Amino acid sequence: MVARKGEFTVNVTKKEVVTAVLPMQEHWLPMSNLDLLLPPVDVCIFFCYNNPLSSFTSIIGSLKHSLAQALVSYYALAGEVVNNSMGEPELLCNNRGVDFVEAHADVELQYLNLYNPDDTIEGKFVPTKKQGVLVVQATTLKCGGLVVACTFDHRIADAYSTNMFLVSWADIAAQPTKPTTLPQPCFRRSILCPRRPPSIHPSLNDMYVLISDLPPPPQQQPETISKQLISRIYHVKVEQLNRMQTLASSNNVKRTKLESFSAFLWKIVASSSSSSSCETSFDGDEKRVVVKMGVVVDGRKRLNNGDKDKEAMMTSYFGNVLSIPYGGKSTTELVNNPLSWVADQVHEFLEEAVTEEHFLGLIDWVEEHRPVPGLAKIYCGSSSEEEEEGASFVVSCGQRFPVSKVDFGWGKPVFGSYHFPWGGNAGYVMPMPSPDGNGDWIVYMHLLKGHLDLIESQASHVFRPFSWDCLPNQTKETC
Repeated sequence: MVARKGEFTVNVTKKEVVTAVLPMQEHWLPMSNLDLLLPPVDVCIFFCYNNPLSSFTSIIGSLKHSLAQALVSYYALAGEVVNNSMGEPELLCNNRGVDFVEAHADVELQYLNLYNPDDTIEGKFVPTKKQGVLVVQATTLKCGGLVVACTFDHRIADAYSTNMFLVSWADIAAQPTKPTTLPQPCFRRSILCPRRPPSIHPSLNDMYVLISDLPPPPQQQPETISKQLISRIYHVKVEQLNRMQTLASSNNVKRTKLESFSAFLWKIVASSSSSSSCETSFDGDEKRVVVKMGVVVDGRKRLNNGDKDKEAMMTSYFGNVLSIPYGGKSTTELVNNPLSWVADQVHEFLEEAVTEEHFLGLIDWVEEHRPVPGLAKIYCGSSSEEEEEGASFVVSCGQRFPVSKVDFGWGKPVFGSYHFPWGGNAGYVMPMPSPDGNGDWIVYMHLLKGHLDLIESQASHVFRPFSWDCLPNQTKETC
């Protein structure tokens, strides 16, 4: 059996604030232009551990002590976001600290239904951030297992930066008597400064839009409210990923697994939009239903231009270095063409954003319009009279998700995932490596229920609802 909604409770036993172990000079850290493209949304991450040998009291003590040490280097996470005189957010590094929550759940790990995180993770294991930049919750389970979860302000850290912090924190906890050998985070905003004069490629105006240029959001109708996005977690076997990649490749051109996976998902979502969203215009002609998909691109490797010093700084840079190029195709094109054609479309729009010039131009684009904030267009609807807006969703890449490296000294996690129900109208998909390290993927999806239903009915051989049986190498019996 698994624990369904309402079948278990989580009781908070203690709350406190953890500050950096060393005093620091209060100072302001400006947001980079790429940080300013992020709306105020929070990202949640959680890790599940089997029954540790140590007591919960000693585990909590170790987590807090190592967190206080980690915050010396990662001081930005102990600050708070405040708007400046221009109305733009800035980071006040004042060692306000990190809210730390201790809790207990009356459920065993093996009965936790991670397939449906909206019921079992949301509001229970992942904490709600009310102040500051980061909040942590450590929850002991009925069996003695443990869930460690964090909620971050996305404006301060992207996934790459968050991973850096988690690995560093775990390394300090696991080796409390030894200094960490991991690279220190870099907060030098000057390496993302705009150019003089600016150089902005016209394609950026197709990818990004000013908030002030957006129409007011339509008033939600009852039928719209019923179509809210929900979250699910799936397991995808490496054999299916390899088959996807083979079908997505053609003419001796091999597509990446991420391109192939994104193309496969684009086709399925288009199929759902085709059957449920198509309407007829007043003149009797069928509207062209367009489905948009974006793919998150990390610019760190694109911004060094062969400079070894800059490459080292970008490798350890803490902040957002992201762009979200996207493509929009009709449901007819996506459904009727082979997977290799769809993968070609994914590769084509990605090509525009995997260059140094793209990211330098994006920095210039933001500078040109400040203080008016911008937003990736994938999140915005279409106003074309000839087209009907179908689904929109973003695929991120969590292959660097450090499940096996977040070992605080009592063993590796048996499971880890993002939880990102960001509240917008666009969906979000994050594929991550399986903790087994066998090439399988764990895929977090935040999409419309109708799309998820179709995915499970048409591609059940690919997307298996996550259960603990998906991880045969984990010793779940110990919890």
